[in-house]
Amino acid sequence: MTTERLEPATTADERTMLEGWLDYHRRTLAWKCEGLTDVQLRTAAVEPSELTLMGLVRHMAEVERFWFHEILLGEDLGALYCTEEDRDGDFHFTEADTWEEAYATWQAEIANARRDAAGVGLDDLSKGRSRSGEAFNLRWIITHMIEEYARHNGHADLIRERVDGSTGD
Repeated sequence: MTTERLEPATTADERTMLEGWLDYHRRTLAWKCEGLTDVQLRTAAVEPSELTLMGLVRHMAEVERFWFHEILLGEDLGALYCTEEDRDGDFHFTEADTWEEAYATWQAEIANARRDAAGVGLDDLSKGRSRSGEAFNLRWIITHMIEEYARHNGHADLIRERVDGSTGD
């Protein structure tokens, strides 16, 4: 599989540009994971960190679900990997957990996020609230997701370089 990353439009309207940048960063994470073995996808950045490419993908599946479904729509589907006992469950996996499952779950959550946001305007407020009771408009959620992916793509760059020496934007 070859991940195609399209540069976001430089003259688009606001929503198209925001969604373009979010998709660009989603594809960047997929690209950073491309062509690696299961062992490589499970390789931590540096000891004692548990940060791995597979963990980042599972984490972003959780983040997509949380912001676009739980916060935006106000519907709690429950966490995918994390529990009250293990808040970092997205980074903790067993031999039974597979890359195929992690990737498929992440892609499904991206598709769900696109569907959930499709009928919502950028200024529309979320039905769900933060722990402090704060609502968010869709513009803030998309901007936050761009920031979240950009930060974790930096982590993915370093992990990928450690795993097989590959570098690049």
